[in-house]
Amino acid sequence: MVVTAVQHNPQPYKFLSGAFTSCSMRVTYATAMTMLVSFMIGLATATAPAPLPGAQLQHRDQREAFRARQQGRILPLRDIEGRVLPTMRGSQYLGFDFDTDRGIYTLKFLRDGTVIWVEVDGSSGQIIGRTGN
Repeated sequence: MVVTAVQHNPQPYKFLSGAFTSCSMRVTYATAMTMLVSFMIGLATATAPAPLPGAQLQHRDQREAFRARQQGRILPLRDIEGRVLPTMRGSQYLGFDFDTDRGIYTLKFLRDGTVIWVEVDGSSGQIIGRTGN
């Protein structure tokens, strides 16, 4: 039987020690933890922006319009659009507003760089006003 002596290397993974040590050093850990804690505190103390009054009013207007439509006091938007859009050939339809107090739809159009507003009675569907060309 042949016995050979194996020399013991006290640092067999010396090439890894720099990377491992730098990742596990207290200073690096403290810096990362400081950043994490600062970030978490920032998230915890950040406040959401308050809703704009206009957004709350728009939401209220939508609810009012929905109730009025369900009660049959106003026509559906699709009926209003079906009556007005054919009269506005050559214009781009931008959308509408609804005035719950007056029950009037205002449809907005764009033609040749000019904005055109068409006011429509929500209960009858009749055009009651128009601005622009």
